[in-house]
Amino acid sequence: MSSPADICRRYLESFATGDPDVVASFVSEDFINEHTSALGSGCQGKDEYRRRLPGFIASMPGLSYEVESQITEGDQVANAYTLRARVNERDIEVRGMMRITVRDGLITDRTDYWDSKSFLQQAGLEP
Repeated sequence: MSSPADICRRYLESFATGDPDVVASFVSEDFINEHTSALGSGCQGKDEYRRRLPGFIASMPGLSYEVESQITEGDQVANAYTLRARVNERDIEVRGMMRITVRDGLITDRTDYWDSKSFLQQAGLEP
């Protein structure tokens, strides 16, 4: 069985596939997706998460997460990352942190912390 850190790394890497089914395969049925950013939108349940993924992925062509570092304590993994994508014909690069819990080989919850102002500026949506 993979370690929680390995599962988190593979989950974040799965976004680069652009395949919502691959991304959703890492989460549990009772998955909780929380965003602390004002621009983020959380949800509960794998079905709802899977329903939202195509729009999220389509809104950011070339979406990828580069894991900068991980800190693991039991089933909790803190993942410092750099998100890269193309939004409004502009390349964006936003740093953030995801706190993820892994149980029985699946992600049960994730809380994402990222700078929405930096995203808006890079995407040309705010001066």
